[in-house]
Amino acid sequence: MNEKSIDAAMKCLDDFMTAFNARDLTAWEKTFNFPSVRLASNTLAIIEPGYHKPDLFEKGLGEGWHHSGWDRREVIHAGDDKVHLDTRFTRYRADGSVIGHYDSIYVVTNENGHWGIKARSSFAP
Repeated sequence: MNEKSIDAAMKCLDDFMTAFNARDLTAWEKTFNFPSVRLASNTLAIIEPGYHKPDLFEKGLGEGWHHSGWDRREVIHAGDDKVHLDTRFTRYRADGSVIGHYDSIYVVTNENGHWGIKARSSFAP
């Protein structure tokens, strides 16, 4: 496996979660390679810059959502410019109680020297 690519992909996922929890859409968008694809709730979304709006954090993440965290990030495949990861994350309320656990597959790519999320398929709503 390509350790340099794996390290870059993991950093991308760390930055993705940090920006998401900070509700910082500008920083969050920097963790994508556009167009990016999301398959969730049996719906395919093609994500371009500006797709996500601030109300994302107020709806659809579970009642009382406060933050999320990675539980698992296991490499499935890794090459020089792409890493596939089997992940699981948990959504939490401010008091630490769990909203839910969600298994996902993330594809992180290197495009023009930028590591970003190109595709994800999740069981999260």
